[in-house]
Amino acid sequence: MGKTLDNVYKHQSLAYKYFLYVVSIALIVFFFPKGGKFKYEFQKGKPWQYENLYAPIDFSIKKSQEEIAEEQQSIRNGKTDYFTFDAAVVADVNGEVDKGLTTLFQSDSYTSQQRRALSRLAQDILEEVYAAGIFPTIPESKSVVVVKNNEAQPMAPGNYLDIDKAKQLVEERFSNLGISGAMNASRLVQNSIKPNLLYDEALTQSALNDELSKISYTRGEVAQGKLIIAKGEIVEAEDFKVLNSLKDEYESELWLGNNYYFILLGYTILVALVLIMLFLFLKRYRNEIYRNNNKVTFIFFNILLMVLATTLMVKHYEDYIYVVPLCILPLILKNFFDARLGLFAHVLTVLILGFVVPNSFEYIFLQIIAGIVTILTASELYKRANLFISVGQITLIYIIGYFAFHAIHEGNLENIEWILFGVFVLNGLLTLFAQPLIYMFEKIFGLVSDVSLLELSDTNSKLLKELSDKAPGTFHHSLQVANLAEAAANEIGANAMLVRVGALYHDVGKMEHPTYFTENQITNVNPHDDLPPKESAKIIIEHVIHGIEIARKNNIPDRVIDFIRTHHGTTLVYYFFKKQQELEQGASEEDFRYPGPIPFSRETAILMMSDAVEAASKSLKNPTFTIIDDFVEKIVKGQMQANQFLNANITLKEIEMVKKVLKQKLTNIYHLRVEYPE
Repeated sequence: MGKTLDNVYKHQSLAYKYFLYVVSIALIVFFFPKGGKFKYEFQKGKPWQYENLYAPIDFSIKKSQEEIAEEQQSIRNGKTDYFTFDAAVVADVNGEVDKGLTTLFQSDSYTSQQRRALSRLAQDILEEVYAAGIFPTIPESKSVVVVKNNEAQPMAPGNYLDIDKAKQLVEERFSNLGISGAMNASRLVQNSIKPNLLYDEALTQSALNDELSKISYTRGEVAQGKLIIAKGEIVEAEDFKVLNSLKDEYESELWLGNNYYFILLGYTILVALVLIMLFLFLKRYRNEIYRNNNKVTFIFFNILLMVLATTLMVKHYEDYIYVVPLCILPLILKNFFDARLGLFAHVLTVLILGFVVPNSFEYIFLQIIAGIVTILTASELYKRANLFISVGQITLIYIIGYFAFHAIHEGNLENIEWILFGVFVLNGLLTLFAQPLIYMFEKIFGLVSDVSLLELSDTNSKLLKELSDKAPGTFHHSLQVANLAEAAANEIGANAMLVRVGALYHDVGKMEHPTYFTENQITNVNPHDDLPPKESAKIIIEHVIHGIEIARKNNIPDRVIDFIRTHHGTTLVYYFFKKQQELEQGASEEDFRYPGPIPFSRETAILMMSDAVEAASKSLKNPTFTIIDDFVEKIVKGQMQANQFLNANITLKEIEMVKKVLKQKLTNIYHLRVEYPE
């Protein structure tokens, strides 16, 4: 039983990777649209590269979205406006006119014959203008239907009558009557006229919707066995529509019945192949990341996030798939790891998405080019301008690429979908969210980015100010080491910001007993004089342990704590070991050796060399070029002979480059000049 548990614990990391692998495959296949994949790739204006294609099934030729939109717009432009005839308004106007004429005729200026003539004319003209009805304003539509007594009666544009025209008609008829005082009756009738044809928006919209629903989304049928396109034939506009219709029909039909399981199996195999490539890459070239399940989970989480976002767009807004800021993936992975891993993961993600996106060749080409531009341009993201510049270049690449593909497909620059430029700009704006995402991922996954390193490098931070107060000599030493290590890291292409921060914090443990370290001794009193060599060596060695404890209490990231652990590796506290040998023959080296571990990266190796060189340089008296050259060579050679760089992925050539930088920097520190002959 105990042996079984040992095996479980021993292989739990590998078991977790298997679990992550299987779950990722299942989620990606689940995210994919529920449809098969048409086996032919084709582009308008390009030759058909396959054998003669015959219709495998009966299918309808679908109209394009542009054709459907054009038909819909045509129906909207020619829609019928419905107006309701309000008989109550006519009755009110007649009553108002009768009442007004009665009042008007009470004066003695009208004879009984004039009164009858004016009353008859008023009734006739009201009956005339309200026979068809009066609009508030002349309708713009050429098709108008008036609903009167529950009957729909079309009205010709020549019969349209509004308030102004009705009043003009009244004025003309009364002026032609030739009766004195007729204009008073005319003004009375004009003032009483009101519109009685009211626009019925609900009925108009209902009729429009009814017409829109009658639009056919297909035009014509293709019978099974009919030749669609011959080998080598250019895919013209009409052929392109027929092939797209077949593709849609084929994919919708395939995802039915037993075919479902074969397609599911195919997707699973392809996704599994892509993800196994990522695991193999990590294991062979990024073994440190491969061994860290937290980092592997972080990489897979980001890939799944991009796949989910893109597949959702494919399902619901296929025309706007470029809104998804896929370049966030290489940005984030480069920020936390390195450019090569970022580009590799980006390419694999694009390959996965190529299974489901429309125009997969165009999509894969544009996204890979954009990813390469991201990797080449995005550096030092803690500088705000760099991210904006990089995003601008990514957006420009999308726009130029779209122009090129449009020119290839159409043979001209007509019918450009200008809305896609807005999509590319929106993609760029969303890519700017890489900054807050980096902060969130730091907190969730416990990783460290260059942005956090920049904050940690601030010498006004709480811990570094405490180091400056308690151990000013150590603080100054740390600054000098940081400058040396940063210059060396830049020379060999290592992470200079990480090295600088590691150098600033590598000796924080000396705050526990600052006076036991020579750089903090401001008098000639040395407390080691009163201690046996073993006790002195123990205090010196323990500054590493104290540094780790202090760093953890102050929430310093593990990537920085690694520099505290490894900056002395498993080297010997040589001075006190020699003193012990003078007192005791056969003194054990183990009591005077740092616990390690030895450096395991280029950055930690650089710090070890820089720290040893800077500390020992304080003992140089009257340094010259030759002395400094021999001095640096001796220290680094001793570290190499002690096998301190066996686990660090640093080459001999890079070590030589680091030594060269250290020699130059020490020369500048001591202000050496060329020695002229006397």
